[in-house]
Parts: sequence; C-alpha cells; structure tokens
Amino acid sequence: MPLRGIVQVRKEEWRALSWALLYAFSIFLAYYILRPVRDEISAADRGNLQVIWTVVFLVMLVAVPLYSAVVARLPRGIFVPRVNRFFIVNLLLFYAALRLLPLGARLWIDRVFYVWASVFALFVVTVFWGFMADLWTSEQGKRLFAPITVGSSLGAIAGSSLTAGLVSVLPPFTLLLLACVPLEVSAWAAKALHRRSDSPSSVLRREDEPVYGGVLTGIQVVFRSPYLRRIALYIVLMTFASTVLYFQQADLIGAAFTDRAARTSLFAKMDLGVNGITLFTQGFITAHIIRRLGIGWSLAIVPMLAVAGFFALGLFPTLAILVAVQVMFRSMRYALAKPTREVLFTVVGREEKYKSKAFIDAAIYRGGDLVSGWIYAGLAALGLTIGGIALLAVPVAGLWAITGLQLGKQQKRLDEPETTG
Repeated sequence: MPLRGIVQVRKEEWRALSWALLYAFSIFLAYYILRPVRDEISAADRGNLQVIWTVVFLVMLVAVPLYSAVVARLPRGIFVPRVNRFFIVNLLLFYAALRLLPLGARLWIDRVFYVWASVFALFVVTVFWGFMADLWTSEQGKRLFAPITVGSSLGAIAGSSLTAGLVSVLPPFTLLLLACVPLEVSAWAAKALHRRSDSPSSVLRREDEPVYGGVLTGIQVVFRSPYLRRIALYIVLMTFASTVLYFQQADLIGAAFTDRAARTSLFAKMDLGVNGITLFTQGFITAHIIRRLGIGWSLAIVPMLAVAGFFALGLFPTLAILVAVQVMFRSMRYALAKPTREVLFTVVGREEKYKSKAFIDAAIYRGGDLVSGWIYAGLAALGLTIGGIALLAVPVAGLWAITGLQLGKQQKRLDEPETTG
C-alpha cells in the first residue's frame, strides 16, 4: 500500500508535515540521549527518589508561570526555538559543572540534573505539541498527528540506540553535548514551520493574534473551563493507572530477579516490545481509529484496556501477566491516547494551546504522579497485596474511560464552528 494512502496526507501538506516530522524526531532524539543519564541517577540515588519527585513538582509550579510570561511576550516563531535553545545553554552549563567542579559536588549536580531532565522532558514535548495544535486544524490533526508521533518514536529509538552504542566509547559527559545538536535542529524546524504558516497559500494556520494574559493565566483558565478541567481530570486518572503499574512492576520484577543484569535485560526487552507495537500502531492504525471511531472512543480505548489489565492482575498477580499488561498499556498510551489527546487542543484558543497546556502537561501530570505514588505506598502500608490494589484500580480506570468519552463529546461541539466555518 502506498505511504500516502496509509497516512491520508494531502499533496499540499507533505512539505509542512516533513518539517513537523523532523521537529518530532529531533526533540525525542535529544531526550532519549539524555534519559539513560537521568535513569542511572535514579538507580544510584533511589532511596531519595520520592523526595526528588516532590522537588520536580515544586519546580514545575515555578516554571509554568515563567513559561507563560515568555509566551505572552514573544510570537511563536521566536519563543518556540528559544525554549529549545534555553535548554541547550543549560546542557552546556551542566557539562562545564561536571568537568570543572570537584568530585565531591557530583552528587548534588546529579540531583539537580535529574530534576532538570524531568522538567526538560515535559516542557519540550508540551511546547512541541502546543505548536502543532496551533499550526494544524482539528480535521488535519485527526489525520496527521498519528504519523507525526511516528517521527517521535523513531527519534526515541535512535536516541536510545545512540546512547547504548556510544556511552562506553565517548569521554565522560559528552552525551550532554551530543544532545545539543538535535535540539538545535528542532529549533530550525520550528522556525521553518512558522515561516511556512505566513505564506498566503499555506495549509497551516497563521499566527493571527497574540497570546494574551499574565504569568498565572494558564492556571486560571484551566479551572474556569469545564473542557480544560476534564482534560486535567483525564491526565490525573491516567497518571494513577500508570503509577500503579509502575510500582507493581518494581515489586514483581524486584522479587523475581536478584541480579541487576537480569532486571536490566527484562526492562530492555519490554521497551523493545513497547516501541515495536507503538511504531506499527502509529504508522498503520491510529489515524484510522481516530477518524472512524471519533475522539471520545479513541480516548476511551486505553482506559478500557487498563480495566481489563487491572482485573487480570487482580486475579493473577504474576510477573507474566504484569509484563503483558504493561507492554500493552504503554504502547497504546503512546500510539493512540497521546496523539488523540493532542487533537483536543486544536479546538481551543491560542492561550489554552500554550499556557493552560503547559500547566496541564507539566504541573498536573507531575502532581498526579506524585500523589498517586503516595497513594500506592499508603495502600501497601495498610497491607493490601498487588492483586488487591489492582482490583481497586479497576473502577478508577473505568472513570478514566468515561472521562474520555465525555471529552470526545465536548471536543465535537467545540469543533463544529471550525468545521462548518
């Protein structure tokens, strides 16, 4: 089957889509070069991980208003590349600190880098998808966001492979410098997309009005809007399901394997399965599901799979069931729920696309992780088993599915003026 038939791209959209794919590939290439560095820090300092997560959340609460202030003052063609270049400067400073400061400072540099990397991961992705939602219409998003996520998955695979191959060859800390290259490429891709949107014949939406409001506007607008509040609820319920599975994974794999190499091998095989299923689904299935079933059902599929997965874990809390559920859950989250969720922002104003989206994707997301982690720890302290906690998660996943269906109805109502206009 020809590629054009698979991804449903119109002739006039191919050039802009190519720049979007380059942007997605570059951002995720940079992140997955840095992710193993961050994860190694978490393994070495795992006794303080919950405290570090709390610091990440507090930093998010400060970073979101600062980002909102930048968005209100600069056009997207300037602030999107500058966000990426800001992180490039940060990486250069980390590299200098690691090379020049004494070895005794390494522990605190590592902790600061872990917090920074967590903020980086959420903000560069949020800026990318906010930019995409600003450029493409809702109708285009339903067709094109799935193939755009293929670019991000390819970048993730390339970054992981590059790091695995070079970490033992390159001098210490050189990976930080290496990640600067794709970040700069992504800045140029963003500028190219913005220039194309200014063309009278462009298929992209122009930047026809500034992003208004102060530094706290993004937070305020979320709580004023029923639509955005429901998106935030969807994220919170998603993070609860993800955190429960993450902690159950740690418990079951930790009990099954005492050898660190064996655990690492299993994690690598799970990641390979997730990436393979994600790529196939994004490339051949996701766009068709969104077009034929609509936004609501596309958002509800992953929660419905989570209901079945938690029920299976409740009845049979074994490592084999956990691995199957986790691989299915993560791959469908990335392949289906993520691009569908980003379509939700194509029907809101520019302020919501950039400011409220940053608050939802950063503070709400990370806050949901933090709270869910403490809830799981509390349930375990009360004596609940892995199976018992899984069964308690079933109705939460059901509420998550209902929230997705409701969001689909709201998105359709908001999309009607644009569709008919």
